[in-house]
Amino acid sequence: MEQYDLIIIGGGPAGYVAAERAGHKGLKVILFEKKSMGGVCLNEGCIPTKTLLYSAKIYENALHGDKYGVFGDNIRFDFSKLMARKNKVVRKLVAGVEGKMKMHHVTVVNAEAIIVGRSSEGVEVSSGGTSYKGKNLLICTGSEAFVPPIPGLVKPGEGVLSNGTKTASADTTLSNSENEIILTNREILMLKEQPTSLVIIGGGVIGMEFASFFNSLGTKVTVVEMLPEILGGLDLEISAMMRAHYAKKGVEFFLSAKVVQVHGNKVVFEKDGATQTIEGEKILVSVGRRPVTSGFGLENLGVELFRGGIKVDEKMRTNVPGVFAAGDVTGFSLLAHTASREGEVVVNNLTGRADRMRYNAIPGVVYTNPEVAGVGETEESARAKGLKFKVAKLPMAFAGRFVAENEGGSGICKVLIGEKYGEVIGVHMLGNPCSEMIYGACMAIEQEMTLEQMQEVVFPHPTVSEIFKETLFAF
Repeated sequence: MEQYDLIIIGGGPAGYVAAERAGHKGLKVILFEKKSMGGVCLNEGCIPTKTLLYSAKIYENALHGDKYGVFGDNIRFDFSKLMARKNKVVRKLVAGVEGKMKMHHVTVVNAEAIIVGRSSEGVEVSSGGTSYKGKNLLICTGSEAFVPPIPGLVKPGEGVLSNGTKTASADTTLSNSENEIILTNREILMLKEQPTSLVIIGGGVIGMEFASFFNSLGTKVTVVEMLPEILGGLDLEISAMMRAHYAKKGVEFFLSAKVVQVHGNKVVFEKDGATQTIEGEKILVSVGRRPVTSGFGLENLGVELFRGGIKVDEKMRTNVPGVFAAGDVTGFSLLAHTASREGEVVVNNLTGRADRMRYNAIPGVVYTNPEVAGVGETEESARAKGLKFKVAKLPMAFAGRFVAENEGGSGICKVLIGEKYGEVIGVHMLGNPCSEMIYGACMAIEQEMTLEQMQEVVFPHPTVSEIFKETLFAF
């Protein structure tokens, strides 16, 4: 039986990045992926959705080109070609990941892996009748779409969480999957035709990105959200501004609304003590994701779970020696870039570089049009923690480049500074292209830079990123 330094289960952002880093540092690595390399992010999430959103953005820009002195006739789109380009981009990037594995001498097994157990010699994994042993095991099995046990939404009795709560797996238990009315993020990316109307259950990041895409193409979009505001966890003021923007574009929102039943293409919900019903040609269920902790022999290790995910410490170690977990399976920060960093922490510690995972500067981005990006504390989270802080904010229009490229557009940049030390503790923005600018704020928070230190940094002119520095001088 061949021995490996590191066995990795799951080829998503945590697994393939860890494999690449480990292979580069000379470790003997084997990676198991039962579907396509890249995981949910590359195949069913981050990349395909952003590809579609960019096509929608180009279409919108062409429609309103007259604002920039550019005119065109018969502006149109072809839904099938949008989807075909999305598939082409995914295939290209999957091939790129596979190429990186070969470059760094990572053995890839495109099959399901089952954990057999652990002994003094390491961990044993079985796949296709063959056994493999490794000194260390990294579990990166990711997450799946969570489908709540709402009558008519899932098949009765399907799926039970470890705590006894009935739920469902997007793989098998969607009640109307046979006629493709009810969809998760996976099925909606496989549509052959544009729906005339779409009801989205859940106004989080995934829900709002699909709302943005289909609204741009002319689909009637309705969002039903149980919380008082969309984009829960993001800056509340910016979330409200985003909702107002899309309401003007025709998206209908029902907030503080609890879905109680789905009947065919009808969604029944309670709001303000009254029951209402709305219809949609398609219904997207987008209420979050849950870690995948079953189906691969995890129970054979005795790994401790916490809140539905695998419990780890700051070095991504589980309670079992030589067994690590990274990515969505930990149930903590379900973001691709978090997963990649967690995988790096594992490899660094295995190869002699002391490292620990920190979550104080994890950026969050919503790739709508306009984009939302934020990092660090929000006003709400800072108050909840009892932190004393100062806040300053400016319209994006204070940056000349933003005005030049966003005719009639609006946005905001908000910066939070700790009162005691004057350090940057949070930055939140609404406006294009804040997804490409937020990394600067991440670095400032990670390095605990103060207001004065950031004020001395030279920003290129003219760029939209200058709004960050301008806001720093608004204190």
